[in-house]
Amino acid sequence: MRKPFGYEPIIRKEDLSKVQRKKVQKAGDWKSVLARIWRLIDQQRSLLIAVMTLVLISSALALIGPLMIGKIIDDFIIPKKVDGLSMQIGLLLLVYAGFSLSTYFQNYWMVGIAQQTVYRLRTQLFGHLQKLPIRFFDKRQHGELMSRVTNDIENVSQTLNSSLIQVFSSVLTLVGTVSIMLYLSPLLTLLTMIIVPLMFIAMRWITRRTGILFKEQQRAIGELNGMIEETISGQRVVKAFSQEQNVMEEFAQKSERLRTAGFWAQTYSGFIPKVMNTLNNMSFAIVAGVGGLLAVTGYGGVTVGTIVIFSEYARQFTRPLNDLANQFNTVLSAIAGAERVFAIMDEPVEKDEATKQIETLHGDVEFRDVTFGYEEEAIIKNLSFHVQSGETAAFVGATGAGKTTIMQLLSRFYEVDSGQILLDGIAIDELPRHTVRSQMAFVLQDPFLFEATVRENIRYGRLDATDEEVEEAAKKANAHSFICKLSSGYDTVLTAGGEEISQGQKQLLSIARALVADPTLLLLDEATSSIDTVTELAIQEALERLMEGRTSFVIAHRLNTIRQADKIFVLADGELLESGSHDELLKRKGVFYGMLNNEEKVEAVDRSLPLTID
Repeated sequence: MRKPFGYEPIIRKEDLSKVQRKKVQKAGDWKSVLARIWRLIDQQRSLLIAVMTLVLISSALALIGPLMIGKIIDDFIIPKKVDGLSMQIGLLLLVYAGFSLSTYFQNYWMVGIAQQTVYRLRTQLFGHLQKLPIRFFDKRQHGELMSRVTNDIENVSQTLNSSLIQVFSSVLTLVGTVSIMLYLSPLLTLLTMIIVPLMFIAMRWITRRTGILFKEQQRAIGELNGMIEETISGQRVVKAFSQEQNVMEEFAQKSERLRTAGFWAQTYSGFIPKVMNTLNNMSFAIVAGVGGLLAVTGYGGVTVGTIVIFSEYARQFTRPLNDLANQFNTVLSAIAGAERVFAIMDEPVEKDEATKQIETLHGDVEFRDVTFGYEEEAIIKNLSFHVQSGETAAFVGATGAGKTTIMQLLSRFYEVDSGQILLDGIAIDELPRHTVRSQMAFVLQDPFLFEATVRENIRYGRLDATDEEVEEAAKKANAHSFICKLSSGYDTVLTAGGEEISQGQKQLLSIARALVADPTLLLLDEATSSIDTVTELAIQEALERLMEGRTSFVIAHRLNTIRQADKIFVLADGELLESGSHDELLKRKGVFYGMLNNEEKVEAVDRSLPLTID
């Protein structure tokens, strides 16, 4: 028989043990995280002082209320005295009205403080992400990073909105309540305190588990978001290879992990109010029973009013403990989120130790004995070559030869392990990255378009470009005619990635973007691969206009497309095998000659294939 919903075991006992055995963040680290959050809040010190003042007032008024009720019972109700009762009731109403008003404004202002703090934190995190090297993003799922900017910071926001006031108010109420209780009756206070050890034992047992589980929950959310973002972005590949079932199974596994951590985190934290309510009722019963006996016997000066006051204070005593316990779980979740946020903010940014400034680059590029590897294995090995200003350099070689890596190093997405890259005779690491990259434009194999209008996507190359300059660039890129056929022309809004236009049209827009940028250095990474012949001719024509008068680095997908290159560099396993012009390399009959002959044979076979079909 199928078990009812919610009955099936959420997690095996051995799995829970594994989660519980995971190393918990050290207390010192928690203090560091809380200190960093406090520094962000402290920037609104004046408003924060006003909020804390209101919390102090509201806590005091909350303590005064029961005292006034006890006084009314003893001095007016029991002796049946009417004179002055209405005034006491009026004062009591004023006390509770003041309590409500101060509570409203403290919550209102605290929300403003919390949102401003989270805004500052989110802005700092996003700004820090823009300064991190490409290597950092290559090693992490984008969805997981997005989770830190959204979910983790939202956890911090929710905690600041409510927990900060709640914790401060609970501490004040607790101290004030105990003080007044001791003043009224030390004996009843001692009886009330009997439940405190039980509370701490229960809290310790619960929080030792929830701290680990909330941290696990945040990690699981990040991984699930990363998987979702990756799967949605690669949906075409998923469907093309019929991997829907495998993707669903992987999602189910990660979702189960999140469900498991979330279930146990909420289950354990859910024990807190139930335990606290039970102990609270026990305290109330003790105070009512023993207090009633003392009032009847007249021992210790306990009156009916005193019992009423103590009954209310017994609740006020356990309520802040209950609130602190509940807020503790919320704070744990926020700390787990803040820790993940600060972990990103502590990542080292791109170092820019520029010692020289240059206004205009001419585009003279030289690699001197450059060695580089993404991990331990070197991809580029003692590579040296020289490209003069205005020349076109083409790089050919098998996949993994190091062609794209050269582009990555030239644009300083990665730093060389040894050797030097010179730009106009100056070591590239002595120039500011912004200066270097502002003089470059990229036309990649898979161009990226933003969710914006066609005009805005082209203008991304230079944000101060006029509409006329944008349209002129589109004309030079052979993109103007197809743009005019779009539903709203240059104002047509493209979706992220530009899925509603063809790959060739995307490439033409990226060329227009590069033309608007008016760069000194041009980097073309297989810009015409996977394009039909007709579109390729349009792209080649646009590229010729783009490359005119500029130093251009071209990664060649088809060797016939680089006949006009000034220099061709043949690479294999990160080493330079030979270099020269197209004609020089053909005369040498070396590696390039063999590669070109093989390509022509393949093309000849491709052209003959239709003739062999019956």
